[in-house]
Amino acid sequence: MKLGVFVNDYKSTVETVERLTAEKLGLIFIQNGVFHAALKENGKPSPLLDKTGNLYALSEDLATRGLTAADVDSRVKVVTYSDVVDLIFNDYEKLAWL
Repeated sequence: MKLGVFVNDYKSTVETVERLTAEKLGLIFIQNGVFHAALKENGKPSPLLDKTGNLYALSEDLATRGLTAADVDSRVKVVTYSDVVDLIFNDYEKLAWL
C-alpha cells in the first residue's frame, strides 16, 4: 500500500508515524505541520524527517507563516496545492490525517 499522511500540527507525532506500515510512505506537511520541515529544536531537525524519504511541505502554508523554501530542510520538497493534488491522485492509494 502507498500511504500519504497529512501532518497539520507541530506536536510530537513520531510514535504514530512509527506504527504506520506502507510500501511507500509520504509525509505532507500542511498548516502548522510545515514547522517540522523548517524549524529545529535544540539544534536538531524534527525526528519526523528521518521516517521516510518522501517529504513534502506546502509552499502556501510556509509563506503564511513567514517561511520560505530556503528555510526548509533539504530533504523536504516544497510543493504547491496543484502538486498535492497530483500526489493524491498519482502517488498514494490511501491518505491519513495527523
